Amino acid sequence: MSGTRRGGGLLVAGTTSDAGKSVVTAGICRWLARQGVKVAPFKAQNMSLNSFVTREGAEIGRAQAMQAQAARVEPTALMNPVLLKPGSDRSSQVVLLGKPVGEMSARGFFGGSGGASPGKALHGGRQEQLLGVVTDCLEQLRGTYDAVICEGAGSPAEINLRRTDIVNMGIARAARFPVVVVGDIDRGGVFASFFGTTALLSPEDQALIAGYLVNKFRGDVSLLEPGMEMLRGLTGRATYGVLPFQHGLGIDEEDGLRVSLRGAVRESVVAPPVGEDVLRVAVCAVPLMSNFTDVDALAAEPGVVVRFVDRAEELADADLVVVPGTRGTVKALAWLRERGLADALARRAAEGRPVLGICGGFQALGEHIEDDVESRAGSVEGLGLLPVRVRFEREKTLARPTGTALGEPVDGYEIHHGVAEVLGGEPFLDGCRVGAVWGTHWHGSLESDGFRRAFLREVAAAAGRRFVPAPDTCFAALREEQLDLLGDLIEEHADTDALLKLIESGAPAGLPFLPPGAP
Repeated sequence: MSGTRRGGGLLVAGTTSDAGKSVVTAGICRWLARQGVKVAPFKAQNMSLNSFVTREGAEIGRAQAMQAQAARVEPTALMNPVLLKPGSDRSSQVVLLGKPVGEMSARGFFGGSGGASPGKALHGGRQEQLLGVVTDCLEQLRGTYDAVICEGAGSPAEINLRRTDIVNMGIARAARFPVVVVGDIDRGGVFASFFGTTALLSPEDQALIAGYLVNKFRGDVSLLEPGMEMLRGLTGRATYGVLPFQHGLGIDEEDGLRVSLRGAVRESVVAPPVGEDVLRVAVCAVPLMSNFTDVDALAAEPGVVVRFVDRAEELADADLVVVPGTRGTVKALAWLRERGLADALARRAAEGRPVLGICGGFQALGEHIEDDVESRAGSVEGLGLLPVRVRFEREKTLARPTGTALGEPVDGYEIHHGVAEVLGGEPFLDGCRVGAVWGTHWHGSLESDGFRRAFLREVAAAAGRRFVPAPDTCFAALREEQLDLLGDLIEEHADTDALLKLIESGAPAGLPFLPPGAP
């Protein structure tokens, strides 16, 4: 594969959100990396509350960080230059080149006049002004890597947003990259989606739509072949593969409520719990929940059952309750109180039953919050379970801390505006512990295997469970297995020769135009 030309690339688009773009992009990156191709992922603009901090202190989407791992390269801000972090249904924090530059309404961001301008980078609230930024990042990657695999967002046929698009056909046009459209056949209507997606694009955009990739197929592929032949006759475009539905596959998601590694561990040949009991973990599904992937490492442990909950009674049989990160700490506090979860957490703490707060969840467990930044609510009383006072600062903390806890080394990453003043308790990962209540700003700490086992032993002892952590669960190895499985899917079920030709040479010449085209 050494013949891959420098700076080639491909855009993986989708008929819908959650069609499988992130997974396919990661799979292509891993397949190419295994062939010795120096490859990088790229997503011009991402909307997600699941983010990651790179080594240089830049915030990017977790999906792009995982795709970088699939490509076996270090993630950088160039791979996700624009990250939108929703704060409500109508506004998001804009993170540009890894740093927050302000809040903006959706209307303002996509070209209207609404919303506060987040500084010079987006003066006037015009998304199209970012096209130069993202194309510059892409060109820097193309100058360093043999191939760049881009992930689109939503659908390229969102005709209401095409004028200001910088993540789908906008970036494909700017880079002259061929486009493969992924469709989720498990939802039904995949042929209509492929045809309609193409037919709603302008002639210039259609010229870059090289073909299609069917995702999540169940059954005999021969039954699908007549449809693919008819689709080729109708569109003049090939289907580059049919990826089978496979349980337990996935990388860190942009949004949703799925524990990405739990299924994989359970459905592979996994030993039963080492001890006599399972351990039940309840994760409070707070509003604007961020980095819920923190609990993936718990779900990867044999005998640990993780579920998301939103009712107080669902905490009754939990051995550990996790209050996760959130983009809206004050909103999450109100939600916990409205649903009776705050009272249930207080009862747990009084009874010595384990509770873990991470980032925004840690802030909520404290005594007092002063927030003139995120919610602008001013003084708000916390749950009072930890001796901590939090003040929100405009400057966001983005860090990759390392330390020790429970006698074990720990790595993590921090993404927060709230600065915690710890007034008591036992030190715990720059936070504190009081009895069976723990709190920390560190995301990702549970991925440190030795610390996770030590923590689960403490939880089991406090909960009175005869649970024993498996001695050999390696979260990093499980994640590598996932990425290799994604690479296998591409290698075994996609036309890799044709994909490589697209990456090297671009879209085929003379692709037919499908009417009616863009309005």
